[in-house]
Amino acid sequence: MNQLQLQLQLLDAFKNSIRAFAKEEEGAQVVEYALIIAVVSIALVIALQALTAAGGGFATFITRVTTCLTTAVCV
Repeated sequence: MNQLQLQLQLLDAFKNSIRAFAKEEEGAQVVEYALIIAVVSIALVIALQALTAAGGGFATFITRVTTCLTTAVCV
């Protein structure tokens, strides 16, 4: 095999690798999942802020659980 044929084979292999990389969709799926997780996380933070603000029901529940776990009296 001469030098030119070897270079052409290497160039073909490189082109095939670039094409395969461009067609790969796993990267796009990872980005989509990350965006979904981000949106759900933001929604959870907003929901928890509403539940814990100004003596909300969730804050009362957490206080009762804390009292039951740290003292002998459960209310």
